[in-house]
Amino acid sequence: MLINGGVAGLVGVTCVFPIDLAKTRLQNQQGIQVYKGMLDCLAKTVRSEGYFGCYRGAAVNLTLVTPEKAIKLAANDVFRQKLSKDGHLPLWGEVLAGCGAGTCQVVVTTPMEMLKIQLQDAGRLAQAAAPGPAPSLVAPPPPARSAPPQRPSATGITVELLKTRGLAGLYRGAGATLMRDVPFSMIYFPLFANLNALGRDSADGQAAVQAQAPFWQSFVAGCSAGSVAAVAVTPLDVIKTRLQTLQKGEGEDTYRGIIDCTRRIMTREGPSAFLKGATCRALVIAPLFGIAQGVYFLGVGETVLGLLG
Repeated sequence: MLINGGVAGLVGVTCVFPIDLAKTRLQNQQGIQVYKGMLDCLAKTVRSEGYFGCYRGAAVNLTLVTPEKAIKLAANDVFRQKLSKDGHLPLWGEVLAGCGAGTCQVVVTTPMEMLKIQLQDAGRLAQAAAPGPAPSLVAPPPPARSAPPQRPSATGITVELLKTRGLAGLYRGAGATLMRDVPFSMIYFPLFANLNALGRDSADGQAAVQAQAPFWQSFVAGCSAGSVAAVAVTPLDVIKTRLQTLQKGEGEDTYRGIIDCTRRIMTREGPSAFLKGATCRALVIAPLFGIAQGVYFLGVGETVLGLLG
């Protein structure tokens, strides 16, 4: 289970990472509107940073997505098995299993997204900061000279956070991450399980229940459930992204916590700001979980182990 989850996460992230970068940059826009939308963001990113600029922060994601997705998918399976009675799992059990899976993954998700967001948003700040570099919450800003700010690295950010704030620095926004991931999993996993079982319930009794869904059905079920869950929790994702962004542009708000962030966004930007990046999230999560569930249910991990063995 762990290997399948890890392989699924690697394949999925590689395919959709540029859209995730656009989502982060769009969600962090407050004053200066550098990007008009997802396509404009990707076009400007390629023009100013090159094609591989769309994959800024991907190394962090690819390094940590294996344990993250492995924990999420495997924990959901374990909780489902524990909560099942005579092979049947009621809806409340599916929701509870999803809740457990979302809670377990936060230990890896929070530092992963913390580092990824800083790397993804650096390009937006570089384009928006005409007079000089944006102020940082991690370290004092450098003297305002004409030279552009140096690109941050995951190692540099990690070392600086550990020196200045300790391990807690890497877990900034953990509460907001939990608020996003638990509802997401509570929506996603029950919806996926029911979509993935369509067409098999009316077949030959217990054999049909035990039957493996075809790849296309797992893929479509993952895409559909992922997009619904992603859009549903977008407001929580916006809050999480804002709280975890350490470096701010000129005139952009910093926040003291979840409630302060919610209040300021509502006051200064209106309710529509909570849906920033919703399309990007759907386009990221749908294929990500479609691919993830397809690979997971195909048992690619066992195949790889068999070839290596």
